[in-house]
Amino acid sequence: MIRSRLILAGLAAAFMMSGPGVAEQSSFSPWDSLSADYVAFTHEQDPIRAGARGDAEALRRWPDNSPANLARQAKTLKGFQARLAAIPTEGLSETDALSKAMMARQAAVSLESIALDEARLAFRNGEGFYTTPDGVAQATTLSDEAEAQAWLARMAGVSAYFERETANLQRGIDTRFTQPTLVTQRAIEVVEKAAALPAEQSPLLIPLATLPDSLPAARRAELRAQALKIIETSVKPAQRRLAVFLRERYLPASRPALGVSTLPGGPAYYAFVVRRETTTDLTPQQIHDLGLKEVARIRARMQEVMDEVGFKGDVRAFSDSLRADPANFAPNAQVYAEKLGELAKRVDYLLPRYFGTLPRLTYGVRAKPAALESTSDGYLVGSPESGQAGQVVYAASGATREPLYNMPAWFLHEGVPGHHLQIALAQENTGLPEYRRNDDITAYVEGWALYAERLGEDLGVYRTPQEKFGRLSMEMWRACRLVIDTGLHAMGWSRDQAAACLKDNTAMTNEAIYGEVDRYIGWPAQALGYKIGELRIEAMRAEAEEALGSRFDIRAFHDVVLGAGALPMDLLEKRVDVWIAEKKAAR
Repeated sequence: MIRSRLILAGLAAAFMMSGPGVAEQSSFSPWDSLSADYVAFTHEQDPIRAGARGDAEALRRWPDNSPANLARQAKTLKGFQARLAAIPTEGLSETDALSKAMMARQAAVSLESIALDEARLAFRNGEGFYTTPDGVAQATTLSDEAEAQAWLARMAGVSAYFERETANLQRGIDTRFTQPTLVTQRAIEVVEKAAALPAEQSPLLIPLATLPDSLPAARRAELRAQALKIIETSVKPAQRRLAVFLRERYLPASRPALGVSTLPGGPAYYAFVVRRETTTDLTPQQIHDLGLKEVARIRARMQEVMDEVGFKGDVRAFSDSLRADPANFAPNAQVYAEKLGELAKRVDYLLPRYFGTLPRLTYGVRAKPAALESTSDGYLVGSPESGQAGQVVYAASGATREPLYNMPAWFLHEGVPGHHLQIALAQENTGLPEYRRNDDITAYVEGWALYAERLGEDLGVYRTPQEKFGRLSMEMWRACRLVIDTGLHAMGWSRDQAAACLKDNTAMTNEAIYGEVDRYIGWPAQALGYKIGELRIEAMRAEAEEALGSRFDIRAFHDVVLGAGALPMDLLEKRVDVWIAEKKAAR
């Protein structure tokens, strides 16, 4: 999936205790004042999301993860913690009490990230700060001259943005806190390819094509010419400098070992990211064992499908037989797009049966620009404020190699009822403070998307044994993540050891398998949140069904799960428990 995962940036000290925003809040309660200040805080620390929410000033900036700014941010966060501690939860509304708990969690996680100097790992396998501008460009629509000028300012700031992140990487070199060699090599490929791309083909020009006709054609041409000049004189040199830095300085310093636990302070860092991504206190060993249990369960389900079609052989043989059948692949990208579009409308039709509340924001299914095909297929977040629809994106060049029987589960995850439905509902939930409408909690966001894949069985989306097997293969992929990630980062596994789980249990190609393993190597613990979150949501549903019996309403349950934005698993469980108790009491 494609969403911004930005290491927290610094805040201006003005947002702490002074400035116009605070003065205007003099009649607010202490909680209202704190909440408003914290929203301002999040705008400063994450200009990409703030810009998408309508903050005109933020549209001109990139994140600032410099040590000086992070130090200011830490000071500000500690000030928020002190103010939180002074406000009793008693007397707050249910929404405000939950918001207070979420603010406390965000502040604690951010401070721990800063203390561990996570900014040193400024990229992962194939993606990082150097792909952020292109990704933002793909999701940016310009509606007037002011927004065009803001985008030009952002383009002009790419060079300084790269310089700040390069300094973070240099600090990683100096402290021996670097990515493994294979992850760095992949980053070099991506950056060198971007640097070699002709300026006129840069994805940064994409927003200029969205300028409205209300601007004279000559002015639109002038703005595009200005953008092209910025790319030629500033962006391209920055990309070339970064490519040289990565090849000549970072690559020789990259670590030979794969596991993050081999770094100085690595075990503590891995423990932190496991807690953050799963929102649980599960240990790596507990997660590893859970993964093995899930692999066995899903393997049995796969066998049921093979028995259904009368296949004699193991999972790999069945997978090979499916891949050998040309009928399981689109003959060209156009046919792939048509089938994906048909699937999207079929699922849209089914949604009201299972959801009481649906988002107003629409979504589209689109092929990625050629320059962005190295980024992951998935979902690009839209913006109700700026009129940008959500986007389910895929690489047209690889469309004929993607099995059609995997398409339903993939779309349910990335589109609806997965990422688009969940994220758009949160964005539109104006009853929540803005920082809760934009939170990106892996266990919740990705756990919901995996739950959405399984919900496809209830919806009747999977129409053939092959599509059922495709879903199970994708679920197996996520179960193997629990085994692989902990194996790599806590148990010292090799790349081949990590790949074995996927080789033995999924329909994935060797190229895809090693691509996934490399992703887990470069992005410790992130892959753990998917299955952990799904299993927790499944358990909540099972508990509600058992407790309520015939009074269980699947539409109401989904509205409860989705109705408060992204939540850590413990707070989501409490919310569901309260709903169950209220339903039982209303006899």
